[in-house]
Amino acid sequence: MTQGLHLLRDGPAADAYNLLLLASTSLRTTDPARSRTAGVQATLAAWSGGDREGYLAALDALCAPAGPRGTALQAGEEHDPADAFWSSYRDGMRRVMEDDFTAATLLLRPVLAVLGARDEPPALMSAGTIALMLGDLATARQVLGRALATARAAKSTDIVARILEHLAYAELREGSYHQARVHAEAGLEAAGEHGRRNVAAGLSAVLALAASIAGDPATVAGHAQAALRIAHAHGLRQTSTLAEWAQARADLGHGNAEHATARLSPLVHEGPRRGHFGLWVMTVPCYVEAAVLAGHEVDVDVEDMIGQYAAWAAMGADPQAPALALRCRALVERDERSEELFTAALAEHEKVNGPYEHARTHLAHGMWLRRRRRPVEARAQLRSAVLGFEQCGADVWSEHARAELRAAGETLADAPGPGPGTLSLLTPQQLRIARSVAQGATNREVARQLSISTRTVEYHLRNVFTQLGVRSRVALTRLLGDGPA
Repeated sequence: MTQGLHLLRDGPAADAYNLLLLASTSLRTTDPARSRTAGVQATLAAWSGGDREGYLAALDALCAPAGPRGTALQAGEEHDPADAFWSSYRDGMRRVMEDDFTAATLLLRPVLAVLGARDEPPALMSAGTIALMLGDLATARQVLGRALATARAAKSTDIVARILEHLAYAELREGSYHQARVHAEAGLEAAGEHGRRNVAAGLSAVLALAASIAGDPATVAGHAQAALRIAHAHGLRQTSTLAEWAQARADLGHGNAEHATARLSPLVHEGPRRGHFGLWVMTVPCYVEAAVLAGHEVDVDVEDMIGQYAAWAAMGADPQAPALALRCRALVERDERSEELFTAALAEHEKVNGPYEHARTHLAHGMWLRRRRRPVEARAQLRSAVLGFEQCGADVWSEHARAELRAAGETLADAPGPGPGTLSLLTPQQLRIARSVAQGATNREVARQLSISTRTVEYHLRNVFTQLGVRSRVALTRLLGDGPA
């Protein structure tokens, strides 16, 4: 088992899997606890290598036979409580593989609670991984944060890099790119100190994804190639999928939709180059957007892909996925249906925290409006896109949105100062919110007055500030005090 664990961190994933599965099987009757440890590590190796069938086989190895030393239970013998725990874990993870997240949640929530109650870094990291699999990103970040603090306090340096890899990935999924970058850089340093090349490759892929929204192409390529060198040599399909996705997203952010489409096409289509079995579906929205911008025909394959993504989104595996599924549909539908879908997508974005993807939808909607010669409406969407990208440090996308805003007839720097006519750009809802705020109401009080959520008030108020060219509630009060009643 020792050699398998070493290879899991610094060697071919397939070799690590075979050794760990063998250890799990051979120890099943003599040392059930170590057998299960080896089985869990075998699932991690199979996941890293993108081996779905191997993952399922390793899950089966987790549950020891019913009786002592492999014999059947006799009358009067008690079941080992550990068997029930690991059976729930096995069955829950199987449901995840089957995209049945409702059943998976019922089975895995108790397992997560047990692991999350321990003050042991490995148990807490496992709890965080389960939360990630279920799409519960807030819990994943919380539990992994505890795991990191516990490991550092105990000076368990060997596991710190792996925890940081999981934590940075959770932050990336949630759209917290600044934090993901900080933790991934710290993890990369820790992995280098302990010779953990597989972990370092995973962290490099996370850094590439984080840089794809903010950095220059050379930065993205540097991180991505560092990840791919190890990923290709060690068969790390998870890492290679994330690294390729990062490069495609950088291409798209810099306006090179054709290159992005070519890079993503093998990941999303059936075949030997398809992305990781648990991750490829997350690249679909990026592929659809790239294909549409590149002018590719929307064929049956793309329609089917969007359908698969929508079905996956409905399972609750990712809190932002419902909005992205609607955005995909809006990009490929006919005009009269597209606007309705963009509006619905933006409403879904309001329910979750994800400024980057939210801004991407504003940008897509603004581009769609501008190309239909509706510049005033387009500018409102594009201003929101610029603001959203700036908030999450997505500099390359912010510049993209600014370019679209200039094409729609305005730049943020040259926008005219607010005057009485500017208020006509506000929607009735925005005007009501602006006037309430100008009268001294807090966001919570406005939400109560209008029977909407506080987050919706905050969203509309950001757009009001952008459209009126003000930066504070005081300036807004001054403007509306001088404006028409």
